[in-house]
Amino acid sequence: MKLLDGKICAASLVSEISKKVTGYVASGLRKPHMTVILVGEHAPSESYVKSKIKSCESAGFESDLLRFSENVMEAELLARIAEINADPATDGVIVQLPLPKHINQQHIINAIDPEKDIDGFHPTNFGRMTLGQKAFRPATAYGICKLLQFYEIPVKAKHCVVIGRSNIVGKPISIMLSNDFEIGNATVTLAHIETPRELLLDETRRADIIVVAVGIPGFITEDMVKEGAVVIDVGINRLENGKLVGDVDFENVSKKCSWITPVPGGVGRMTVAALMINTLMAYQNNFDLI
Repeated sequence: MKLLDGKICAASLVSEISKKVTGYVASGLRKPHMTVILVGEHAPSESYVKSKIKSCESAGFESDLLRFSENVMEAELLARIAEINADPATDGVIVQLPLPKHINQQHIINAIDPEKDIDGFHPTNFGRMTLGQKAFRPATAYGICKLLQFYEIPVKAKHCVVIGRSNIVGKPISIMLSNDFEIGNATVTLAHIETPRELLLDETRRADIIVVAVGIPGFITEDMVKEGAVVIDVGINRLENGKLVGDVDFENVSKKCSWITPVPGGVGRMTVAALMINTLMAYQNNFDLI
């Protein structure tokens, strides 16, 4: 078993971005700029945002963190997003999810200018990605692809099983892995909460690559995985003792698989790295650099 170490991969990608930014700035251009919107005081969100701001510094980006109270009205958020959309000095904007229940999350996502939607959640970007066109790809799914690419994991013609069909992870990664992308051309099965247990077992036991994002600690067990499989664990769950674990029974599954992501230190780091890649692309688009 070998680790798909997101920390090492992310550091490499951010380092390459930093070199490009240094060159752009040396030519007289401003630095890339990311704006992050954070609503409320959700502890995991605070942690994720801190990681994004830190990565911006490492990549040579400017960043702003806009904080709003838990009780902020949807109209106020929409008005602020409209201002950011109109600001030529901002390349990308992220609204940290989840949002309070009184705010319609899709309204907020749809309000972001698709050309600044570095999370890749806007219907325009999601649609372009589905069609195989140039787009900002959803960051977690994109990060998984970059991780597979970094460690030279074969994907073409492999059988991949994705468990979980969220718009953030499951749906986009299933599309990316099956599409004719740089990392893709796999045969993909998308399973979810309504997939019968026996069918799920049949699929996972045949899978060359398993991607799981269901939010259930230890959901993937040793008997569900064939020898030599690659396992991507997107889950992050905090147990009562405070320990962070994924959706995979790491201790036992790792004995059978060829590659596996750790939790923490796996996919989470890659999500942030993918945001840096998307921000750089937005910046390059703004200055016609690509």
